[in-house]
Amino acid sequence: MKTGAQKGAALKLPGARVLLVVAPYYRDIADMLQRGAEAMAAPAEVTLDRVFVPGAFEVPAAIAHAARKKAYDGFVALGCVVRGETSHYDYVCGESARGLMDLSTREGLAIGYGILTVENIEQAEVRADPARGDKGGEALKAALAMITLKRRFSGGGR
Repeated sequence: MKTGAQKGAALKLPGARVLLVVAPYYRDIADMLQRGAEAMAAPAEVTLDRVFVPGAFEVPAAIAHAARKKAYDGFVALGCVVRGETSHYDYVCGESARGLMDLSTREGLAIGYGILTVENIEQAEVRADPARGDKGGEALKAALAMITLKRRFSGGGR
């Protein structure tokens, strides 16, 4: 079985700038997601910047604020939401995903989705670990694919 880092090479996009928007509510999970994205960025020859927000709910707003500067080719949303005993989980998961999809479709942003939505921390650890699930690396890879597609349709600019 291939590990996350071996699931196909990243696209090479020398000079592309990508912003990681990280919700470190679950610090260990967020750190693993970041490591996966960073490992995927090196062979792709992209520059990563990072910002941190309190939780997954705030990720879309951070991306919207950053996008207004037109300094980034793409964005990666990283975080984790673990189901609890209340409906809060459903609101956070649904609204953060909807916010990111709205930005992607309405604003034409290239966004990789790496917000884990899990039942327990054990599931999150497996999905976040770069040697197992590597969802951080996959989210960056998705952002790079969308940057490439956006460039194809827009003539190469940001």
